[in-house]
Amino acid sequence: MSDVDETALQEQQDEVEEMSSEAKVASGVNPLSVLGEALESAAETFGEATSNASASAKAAARYVQATVGTGVYKTAYGISYGVVFSAVFLNEFLPEANSLRRGFEEGAEAALQAAATRRTRTATSSKKRSALPKKKSSSTKQHEKLSA
Repeated sequence: MSDVDETALQEQQDEVEEMSSEAKVASGVNPLSVLGEALESAAETFGEATSNASASAKAAARYVQATVGTGVYKTAYGISYGVVFSAVFLNEFLPEANSLRRGFEEGAEAALQAAATRRTRTATSSKKRSALPKKKSSSTKQHEKLSA
């Protein structure tokens, strides 16, 4: 045999002896305790993953909600801007004596007045409701009849 072959053979024998000594050390360990430690480690890892997943899901939900809210706002803004700008542009484009222009102006004034009236009426009715005594529910009335 050559020196290279003898060196390779010696290295293999050394590796085998090292593995067998590790096996002897490992055989002294209780396999059930090793299994228990492995299960405990797996449970801890699973618990951490669950809490991480929950936190990630909450963060993703907040991000999606914010994104959808922003999209809805920008869509409503764009529609409103387009409608109002078009009406104002058309109103300014028309001559002052034009019936269409007069209709736009008077219609806008009437809409603003109607909105203000509605706001005032809603605020007044909510104040009246809070001043009135609360009505009893039908289940409360039935309970009072039974107990009398």
